[in-house]
Amino acid sequence: MQLAATQLAHHLQKGLRPLYTLHGDEALLVQEAADAIRAAARAQGFSERTVHTVAGARFDWSAVLAAGQSMSLFAERQIVEIRIPSGKPGKDGGAALQQLAEGAAGNTDVLTLVLLPRLDRQTKSGAWFSALDGAGATVQIDPVERAALPQWIAQRLAAQQQRVVAGEEGQRALAFFADRVEGNLLAAHQEIAKLGLLYPAGELNREQIEAAVLNVARYDVFKLSEAVLGGQRARVQRMLDGLQAEGEAEVL
Repeated sequence: MQLAATQLAHHLQKGLRPLYTLHGDEALLVQEAADAIRAAARAQGFSERTVHTVAGARFDWSAVLAAGQSMSLFAERQIVEIRIPSGKPGKDGGAALQQLAEGAAGNTDVLTLVLLPRLDRQTKSGAWFSALDGAGATVQIDPVERAALPQWIAQRLAAQQQRVVAGEEGQRALAFFADRVEGNLLAAHQEIAKLGLLYPAGELNREQIEAAVLNVARYDVFKLSEAVLGGQRARVQRMLDGLQAEGEAEVL
């Protein structure tokens, strides 16, 4: 079962699946999605949690399999969290994940949470990933692109009872904010939280945002080429300045 990230909160209100797989490179959004699943699980009595980080080709999967097969006769219901930073579990890991997926439906005392980076199409068509997807819910965490960033910022501000002024001034304030945090969503989250500490609930004007928000944007050469092809001259200049400051190779 595949879920969009925006559907996860509604899904969790209706009940839990025995297995969840999150994959994506946006650390903040992956963390928030995982936190939401853990909170829903704790509310249903999953009071224990074990974390297994897969590192190296010789990782021992036996402890993961043992945790996934445990029952609540002598222990609390538990969350088994499997982190695979490389996105490559290997032959043994692939077999272990398929085994976990097969046993997930019959074990209501264990909730399995698998965390992966962004995966390519070939990996997502592999047997182990298909097994995870078939046994539970799979959520792909996509990055927030520059065009969608002002709306994302506005939604986050609304969650802390703040908003920009209406009209063109507010849109320009959000655009300024987005330019300052592009490519660095975790820092964007921190800058939004800072506004909540600096100013009371209600409207924020452009001057307040410009005075408070730091330039924490991060760029990459792939986005630079998109900006060039899109004729976004001001953005191209900002990206060139940012890449040069970060020490990116000039030939790239």
